[in-house]
Amino acid sequence: MEQILPLLPESFQQVIHHMPEEDRNNLEEIRCRTGRPLELIVSGKVWKGFEEEMPIFHPDQARDMLQKISRYSLYALEEELRRGYVTIRGGHRIGLAGRVITENGHVLRLRDVTFFNIRLAKQKVGAALPLVPYLFKKGRWLSSLIVGAPQTGKTTLIRDLARLVSEGMPDRFIQAQKTGIVDERSEIAGCVDGVPQNRLGSRTDVLDGCPKAEGMMMMIRSMSPDVLIVDEIGRKEDTEALFEALNAGVAVIATAHGFTLEQLSQRPTLRPLLESRLFERYIILSRLKKTEKSGSRLTVCDKLGRSMASAQEIWQ
Repeated sequence: MEQILPLLPESFQQVIHHMPEEDRNNLEEIRCRTGRPLELIVSGKVWKGFEEEMPIFHPDQARDMLQKISRYSLYALEEELRRGYVTIRGGHRIGLAGRVITENGHVLRLRDVTFFNIRLAKQKVGAALPLVPYLFKKGRWLSSLIVGAPQTGKTTLIRDLARLVSEGMPDRFIQAQKTGIVDERSEIAGCVDGVPQNRLGSRTDVLDGCPKAEGMMMMIRSMSPDVLIVDEIGRKEDTEALFEALNAGVAVIATAHGFTLEQLSQRPTLRPLLESRLFERYIILSRLKKTEKSGSRLTVCDKLGRSMASAQEIWQ
């Protein structure tokens, strides 16, 4: 919180300070909308724990917040204002929205930023450990696709897998391997000025802010990774680059947005990738029911999409 709170208006800071510790620890998003009340997302749901009305976010506070995020140099945020988000120290990502300036149908930058979505980065070291017996076989990591809806933990899982690949696991006789991360949205490594803010192991190289399709080929040519890590595939060019990487003998661990493999197979850009069966494992993530403990459940499938294990079996 020490990286986040100084950016917020004083009244917002007070609300967060007075949250129960458990709720504060499970805080996922802080949403600030000009003219609207503060919104806090805890364990995937809007937090209703404050007895009084939430403070309103005012235009002058929006301007002040943007200045703080840019360290009082909006010129330094030119690229971030074009793509609509900025990553700050600690790996936290702040989504930005407001009035868009365009030229010839293309976004030049955001002006009059009036909406902010602070997504708190929380590295969970060890989150991927139970998956190792399914994803590491006969001395190598298997190419795997993690599928899930937003906020089911895809990035958290892929971040910890990157750490495990890079650090190795001597107790399981798994050697550390060269790991390449193409981090288009600066969410996996959480780089600030090119330096990862998350623990990724000593054998990890990162291409930060680089388009996935181009970055995968750059990483393979320049850094020769044993395992390539990439988040949120979905475009046609992503699929083409993945075909090249997978056929080049590089293991790929990627994520994709979707609720089920069946739904994913209906997307024209991803259908060829699933039909080729180049991914040897699929991990399906979904939110737990409201009556259950907060978090995500998962299922591991083989290359044919057949279930190998469910959350209950994996976490035993």
